[in-house]
Amino acid sequence: MSYLDQAATRPMRREVLEAMWPFLAGEYEGEFGNPSSRHDVGDRAARALADARARIAGHLGCRPAEVILTSGGTEADNLALKGIALANPRGRHLVTSAIEHEAVLESADYLRRLHGVEVTFVDLTPEGLVTPAALAAALRDETTLVSIHHGNNEIGCVQPIRELAAVAREAGIPFHTDAVQSAGWLDVGLVALGVDAVSVAGHKLGAPKGVGALAVRRGVALEPLIHGGGQERGRRSGTENVAGAVGLATALDLAAAARGAASETAAARDALIEGVLAAVPGALLTGPREPRLPGHASFCFPGTSGEAVLLELERRGVVCSSGSACAAGSDEPSHVLTAVGIAPEVAQTAVRFTFGAEFTPADAESVVARVAESVAAVGGLSAS
Repeated sequence: MSYLDQAATRPMRREVLEAMWPFLAGEYEGEFGNPSSRHDVGDRAARALADARARIAGHLGCRPAEVILTSGGTEADNLALKGIALANPRGRHLVTSAIEHEAVLESADYLRRLHGVEVTFVDLTPEGLVTPAALAAALRDETTLVSIHHGNNEIGCVQPIRELAAVAREAGIPFHTDAVQSAGWLDVGLVALGVDAVSVAGHKLGAPKGVGALAVRRGVALEPLIHGGGQERGRRSGTENVAGAVGLATALDLAAAARGAASETAAARDALIEGVLAAVPGALLTGPREPRLPGHASFCFPGTSGEAVLLELERRGVVCSSGSACAAGSDEPSHVLTAVGIAPEVAQTAVRFTFGAEFTPADAESVVARVAESVAAVGGLSAS
């Protein structure tokens, strides 16, 4: 089987599981404690948590105190948007894009409905990119937050975040980026990107589902969403997931160590893109050739059913998706594809291939052949 749906989730890395195991299994005496407990078992858990937080902070370009551990990317995005917008008295205007993850879009809609925050969707290029000029045109004196994702999960585009954040910074406006898809490939630190807040999720990196982090630059006000025992410096109450934090730190360590191989993965990606476009006349690449996530290739096959193509691909041993796993089962076309000008009937033919560093040009060649066969089998575009 070729598993090419890693934008949805990646398998847990063995190194991650081994690092987490002592904090999950009771036979490891003293490693399973509550880090808030005032005894040796709790202290050992607290030390492990502090070490994991420091490692996560190193990858997110911030101080350990600026890391807030969450249940995943969705919570991190919710906390960033709601927490910053509700704590910042600057105004009631938020700027984002129409191709963000639902966690950002639904949080923005919540702020609009219940808190009177006006939401502006910045103009996009046909490839889904935000330009500094477009962002500058969307800002107002009362803008309280800008949230633009780093890498898109459906079309793979990588936004010029550093340039966009500079526009917001000049206007004195906090800038958040959802780096859930890009953290495995690119430097997503606060300093590297020039942002005030960044979200990441463990299960996109080879850590378990249910753990993530939000880094928030010191001095940026943040209203907590979850209240209780005051953990995470009062910004996110609840007993910390020590094992998950250790897993996230380990996954980030591994991703950083492998970052030098991203160009090789990009070469395999380009071979897949060129191969599909050549083998299936009329196939449409969604998103730009560059800048694009190294492990991402996505297409529309006009005249077919995307779901039917997916079934044919799975019969041939290729597991992929039509887009965001969060929208799986919906009859509606992708909001990302329609936002960049793709007709709804074409958007419903989308197929997305996402993969890790193990994907090679030889793998790409094999997948291209199976894509051509699958599209032809559903009676759509003919293979050449």
